[in-house]
Amino acid sequence: MPSPDWVWEFTRGYLAFFYTFVALFYTVRIVTLQRSTQQNRVFHGKRGSLNWWHHKIFGVFRVLIWMVCVWRLFFPSIDSALGILPLHAYPWLIIAGNLLLTLGFAWAIFGHFSLGSAWTSGVDQQGKMTLVTAGVYGLSRNPIYLGVLTAQLGFMLALPSAFSIVCFVVGVMTIVRQTQVEEAHLSQVFRDHYTLYCSRVRRWL
Repeated sequence: MPSPDWVWEFTRGYLAFFYTFVALFYTVRIVTLQRSTQQNRVFHGKRGSLNWWHHKIFGVFRVLIWMVCVWRLFFPSIDSALGILPLHAYPWLIIAGNLLLTLGFAWAIFGHFSLGSAWTSGVDQQGKMTLVTAGVYGLSRNPIYLGVLTAQLGFMLALPSAFSIVCFVVGVMTIVRQTQVEEAHLSQVFRDHYTLYCSRVRRWL
């Protein structure tokens, strides 16, 4: 087993790289889809709606996590402001966090590409929708969100701190509530077809 200090410093660099890659992936993914379909792919919804609030909260925390991870790479002293927990002394826990972080995001990417051009972020109230039920969507109704939640758990373990715990709690609450908003919309659009799908496939796993 590598030394705790080596694992901690390796993870410092890995988190900065990982969240920079995530930011680039989503940017390229959205721009590419919008150009190929000539349609908007991100829907914030009516200002003040749950969909709107969830997007704002998730966006703020996504940027905050990326900024903190990059800052930590160049200014390690900011760790003192994050409320680092004694768990960082256990390298196996940090390694497990890195693995969950990576596997969770890989699962989310797989979910993205399983949707193909049907992928959107948020609820499109007026556009034509396609209900995808095959592939990974035959295992989970929300594989992308499941991957994000897994990655968020991994982040909490890879950077055990008060900061990551707050991010995890807010992330879980926001994603669970957004899932309910999106499933309610799908139920209205696809009605019996979606009810049958829900009876065959669980919300998570």
